[in-house]
Amino acid sequence: MKTYMAKPETVERKWYVVDATDMVLGRLASRVAAILRGKNKPTFTPHVDCGDFVIITNCDKVKLTGKKLQDKYYRYHTGYIGGLKEIQYSKLLREKSDFAVYEAVRGMLPKNSLGRAMIKKLKCFKGAEHNHQAQKPEELKF
Repeated sequence: MKTYMAKPETVERKWYVVDATDMVLGRLASRVAAILRGKNKPTFTPHVDCGDFVIITNCDKVKLTGKKLQDKYYRYHTGYIGGLKEIQYSKLLREKSDFAVYEAVRGMLPKNSLGRAMIKKLKCFKGAEHNHQAQKPEELKF
């Protein structure tokens, strides 16, 4: 019996739509990251990008548990001296909820060239509409 190793040219990709209404941000991000990596497939190979495309709609209706809306901050550095910026998650979810979901998923993917290729298969939208109907995505329930 031989171990199956997927090749990049033989990977078949599907499109999935996830409705983020009333879902907890971290739980949603971890499940979507597993699909982007391809861990839900029996042909998963760690060194090959064998994941599927994921469309997340209604990012503005995602939830955080506990006191994270007040206590959690998104931090980034501008590159200048003293350039550490931080935005409270309540403001981030109000103004850029699609970015908050995108960053949560990106943080759960590998930090290498493979992870950068995987995150390109994620599409986040604030509302219920998306512009990928031509790909005939399947609805995914968690």
